[in-house]
Amino acid sequence: MLKIYNSLTRKKEIFTPIVPGKAGIYVCGMTVYDLCHIGHARVMVVFDLVTRYLRNRGYEVTYVRNITDIDDKIIARAIENKESIKTLTGRFIDAMHEDTDRLGVLRPDSEPRATRHMGEIISLITKLMANGYAYQTKSGDICFRVRKFEEYGKLSGESLDDLQAGARVEAETSKDDPLDFVLWKQAKEGEPSWPSEWGDGRPGWHIECSAMSMSSLGENFDIHGGGQDLRFPHHENEIAQSECATGHPFVNLWMHNGFVRIDDEKMSKSLDNFFTIRDVLDSYHPEILRYFIINSHYRSPLNYSDETLDQSKAALEGYYLALDGLDIDDVVLDDEISAPFLAAMDDDFNTPEALSVLSALRRDINTARQSGDQAKALFLAGQLKALGAILGLFQLQPIEFLRGISGDGQSGGLSNMEVDALVEERTRARAEKNWARGDEIRDILNAEGIVLDDSAGGTRWRRE
Repeated sequence: MLKIYNSLTRKKEIFTPIVPGKAGIYVCGMTVYDLCHIGHARVMVVFDLVTRYLRNRGYEVTYVRNITDIDDKIIARAIENKESIKTLTGRFIDAMHEDTDRLGVLRPDSEPRATRHMGEIISLITKLMANGYAYQTKSGDICFRVRKFEEYGKLSGESLDDLQAGARVEAETSKDDPLDFVLWKQAKEGEPSWPSEWGDGRPGWHIECSAMSMSSLGENFDIHGGGQDLRFPHHENEIAQSECATGHPFVNLWMHNGFVRIDDEKMSKSLDNFFTIRDVLDSYHPEILRYFIINSHYRSPLNYSDETLDQSKAALEGYYLALDGLDIDDVVLDDEISAPFLAAMDDDFNTPEALSVLSALRRDINTARQSGDQAKALFLAGQLKALGAILGLFQLQPIEFLRGISGDGQSGGLSNMEVDALVEERTRARAEKNWARGDEIRDILNAEGIVLDDSAGGTRWRRE
């Protein structure tokens, strides 16, 4: 049975979907005013993994990941760049899709945008006004009455007294309570706005996700996910406004992935340790970044460094070397081999334990190859590739990964064709006992970052 840690109850629970055999998942996506960073990469890979695994387990999954395409940061960046909001957000939506595609992240079933759900947003605010949970301030904004929702803080564990003590006093506000949050902002000159019965304006961030998730999955759905940083106040506020509008529970199970740290410090623009996905992929193959993310449990902090990425690169090379030269057809998973892998994944998506199972399988493949048992090696390789597919790993041809697949195959000073020619020349030189030329070619290739693996079956090469 699949057990998932529920951030709301703070314990692992057996996953019991609202509709048997189906699963509705909503994940807070990107605010599209800049390139995606590695914190975003973790969210996208983690919930891609969750979706893949649920589907592998036979669930019919509806995966929704929203796009926030209107908010203060977007408006400020558009003004700074002297471009329209539509142009700005369109450019970064395209960039996000390029990044996620490279990481092997499957496109969500639905990708709602805030600007396309104004009717649902306004309808939700109207319900809150009618129920007495929202009010219009003297400045014209619509705010949510936090204290009226008695269960406020149940997700984050924050108490209203502590929040009150830590609340910053705004220089100019007409809120009834400093803890109340904005649902609808009155239009300001030069900013985009939409008509409503309370005046032209635009939505607050929190109400957007409630409206988009309920529009896509219904007023009560199975799983809501996102980064740990969204637990408070964003997800806390989503719960409050949604349950006050509908009168029943909003989400059954909340999932939050851990923070990304850079060399053991929290990732932050102020610390200048902020990396976009593209920064990383300039130096590392996308599958290395994906493996690096999966190699830690999704709820644990993830420490990013060149050293940890290099370790992930070495691990992936080991897997692809084990698979290299084995012609794998369609595979049926063996119950005995797959059981420990599935047990690990059923335990709150324990990917480190699942990868340890795959690591043992890789060692068995190498042992079989060394002993000359090609049939066993081929069988085990098929199992490894099939289980890896559940994680979105090991799906390239080994030669593509080991030799690089960008552009014309050239990731160093020599193209793949040039390396092939030198390897063939070295083989001939060695056959003719011209050891000096063979050593000279090896040195040339080593200088270009080409690693040679000699065996009875010939010479294989890969890039460092």
